[in-house]
Amino acid sequence: MNDDTIRLVTIGRILRRRRRLLALLTVVGALVGFGASVLFPPRYTASASVLLPGQWEERELLTQTEIATSSVVLDRAAAALDWPGVGGGELKDRVTAGATDGNIIEISGTADSPERAQQLSDRMAQQFVAFAARIAGDSTDSEEATGPEALRQKVEETNRRISDLAEAADPGRTVESVQARTALANLRTALEEAMEKLDQADPSSNVAGMVVMGPAARPTGEAPPTRVQLVVGGALLFLLLTVVGHLAAARVNRRLRAEPEIAAALGSALLGTVDVPGEPPAHRPGNRGARARIRRLLGVDTRWDVPAPQTSGDEAGRRIRYRRVCARLRDRLPAPRRLLVVVPDGDGIAHRAAGQLVTEAGGDPLLRIVEVPVSQPMVPDRGTESGALVVLSAGSWTAGELTGIAAACADGGHEVVGVVVAETVRERPARSAGRPADDAAPALAARGRTTGGPA
Repeated sequence: MNDDTIRLVTIGRILRRRRRLLALLTVVGALVGFGASVLFPPRYTASASVLLPGQWEERELLTQTEIATSSVVLDRAAAALDWPGVGGGELKDRVTAGATDGNIIEISGTADSPERAQQLSDRMAQQFVAFAARIAGDSTDSEEATGPEALRQKVEETNRRISDLAEAADPGRTVESVQARTALANLRTALEEAMEKLDQADPSSNVAGMVVMGPAARPTGEAPPTRVQLVVGGALLFLLLTVVGHLAAARVNRRLRAEPEIAAALGSALLGTVDVPGEPPAHRPGNRGARARIRRLLGVDTRWDVPAPQTSGDEAGRRIRYRRVCARLRDRLPAPRRLLVVVPDGDGIAHRAAGQLVTEAGGDPLLRIVEVPVSQPMVPDRGTESGALVVLSAGSWTAGELTGIAAACADGGHEVVGVVVAETVRERPARSAGRPADDAAPALAARGRTTGGPA
């Protein structure tokens, strides 16, 4: 699993084999989301729009949005609202502004009720327009004329002077007087056009013309995240984290599954693979206590990352595999043939396989089963045994653990003469009682060959 690409079949296996655990954690995530919605009260958002007439560049609109949420505008809006305990600093996280198409600045305010959200947006829009007008010099308390205003006054004086000169000129009696009056009229027209262009280019005139486009609409629903969104988000988050956790654990899993890798880690040859019928979880040894019951209830007492057990043949076929392993042992061992069968402690499948091997061997070779703890492996010293046979299940132990078992065998003076891998299989459904008796005769005949030579 650690070297395989994560595929949909892997996720499907997690959802199928861990469905109870996933369902429980999904409910826990939903409860966490509901608790978060209780801690954080609902929020409502209203928006007010301010129109900026004239031509505006993008950077100028960005400047106006910054002004709309500046501390000065926030303080003025807080003073106008006069909410207890709410100042400009508290409003900073509740107000946002953004420029939209058509030179419109949208100011949004968030509060704990629809009425307050509407009031906050309206006050912010009003204070923004007032403050922008004051910056442009268009407020009523302004006493000094700006540079463009002084220029306008000079142009008006020049126009009056031109009118006086035109009236003083001889009205059309001479060519010179006609030319002078024409030149003065052209000069007046040029000045008027220049002032019109100046008015269009003056940003202060645009700022002074800002308009609040009506009161903000009262919100009818909560602002995200709503309670439903928090509950659904919590459930999905816990479900996703659980699946990702399973995938991460599988990626770092270093347990060996391939028979050649297991044999190489033990430094010996593979003698064969035997089948062990799977036991129901309730009948497994050590499945007692409240903790075991909880694991069984949640479905975490079995591994999810192992392939589904294949359907086994009949009992006669399984016993043939054991006899072949015993025959290979006889060929590899000198007489008298005595072996120490090493089984990792806690490997129930391997322990059952070792017991079946002892039964099928029938004393030739003579097998003695020893359970060895994997954390600190210790094998009895060599006596009359000719070596050690390691029996273990696939996908349960890492290369380092198997190397430790091999080192413990060598330290006890036992040579590892072979490895037997046990795999869990599903038994075929039992035949119905109404079947003829002669159908079961071949199986009974095969079972009659108990111990002895290879099948």
